[in-house]
Amino acid sequence: MPEDMKIVRWHEWDGPGLEHLVLRQRAGEVLADSVVICSGETPFAVRYRIACDANWRARSVMVDVIGSGQTLVLSADGEGRWTRDGLPMPELDGVLDPDLTVTPFTNTLPIRRLRLSSGQSAEITTAFIEFPALTVVANPQRYTCLEQGRRYLYESRVSDFKRVIEIDRDGLVVSYPGFWRRG
Repeated sequence: MPEDMKIVRWHEWDGPGLEHLVLRQRAGEVLADSVVICSGETPFAVRYRIACDANWRARSVMVDVIGSGQTLVLSADGEGRWTRDGLPMPELDGVLDPDLTVTPFTNTLPIRRLRLSSGQSAEITTAFIEFPALTVVANPQRYTCLEQGRRYLYESRVSDFKRVIEIDRDGLVVSYPGFWRRG
């Protein structure tokens, strides 16, 4: 099977931040390589790589906060068991998807994996990675398909945060109001 490659760029909604993502799909795996330049009070940049199996289940997440010496390596078995730098993370048991706060890309993983039809919802828990500290916590969420292949409602199950996100035919975010938009 030949490799399918897509390059996507997102811009911060109200700032100079930028993400450049290269997404590759080939037999048995999906690879996302990206660099994110984050603005804010203390700007920083991140390089990350997420590897998934063909069913969009995360198998590894590697993160480097550029120039800081901070790195994170998570591995997953695709069935809900995770390790951080080789050590078990039982607090993430049952989690299938990572959620990196610096990118809209990680919304694609549950969208592609769940394959919801219009009107369907699914409650999931993600391995939520906060930046620049690289803390990892279990984070309950809900995805509701509003319009198949076009719009989803993303909701936190621990706060009142929610957003309607628009996606393209590949399940990649086009618009995440207040945070990211495709450039």
